[in-house]
Amino acid sequence: MKNALVIAAIAATAGSALANIRITEYLYSGASGEFVEFTNVGVSPIDMTGWSFDDNSRAPGSMDLSGFGIVQAGESVIMTEIDAALFRTNWSLSAGVKIIGLNANNLGRADEINIYDGSTLVDRLTYDDQTLGGPRTQNKSANTGLANLGTNVITSWSLSSVADSYGSYESTGADVANPGKYLPIPAPGPLALLGV
Repeated sequence: MKNALVIAAIAATAGSALANIRITEYLYSGASGEFVEFTNVGVSPIDMTGWSFDDNSRAPGSMDLSGFGIVQAGESVIMTEIDAALFRTNWSLSAGVKIIGLNANNLGRADEINIYDGSTLVDRLTYDDQTLGGPRTQNKSANTGLANLGTNVITSWSLSSVADSYGSYESTGADVANPGKYLPIPAPGPLALLGV
């Protein structure tokens, strides 16, 4: 049954290269810096040159994500509001985790995460714990399973807890999250389960 669910999730996300970069974790307010994690859930590298982020103004090009460069299959990358080096220190992340810092389009308690390839919307997550349900990601990030990625169903996201199935842990500022690795993706990508 588990393999059938993974295969269904792969089929849902394997349509195009655009569909393979997904929002996999976010934290809108924390002592160690708000962040959004994007993961390549596909089997081929994706060049994020020319990609961008925006919040609920939905304006492509607002925050340039070109600095991520080539994102390998199964690789997660981080965008944060604070300096990248400080974020890396706060979360004890290796130099191998790609981080773009100093995002000026800060997230709020009720907001959106939009990623674009040029002017094409690739993924959107709309959240508001007061009216839409879903978790309040203050000092704890939110994660969702592989099958929910790209569906914009915020009620399927859950708060992180130390040692959860996503590998969450405490930062130096006592926030709880797991930035830099989306554990539902087996290396080197989801199709590894199928022997592809």
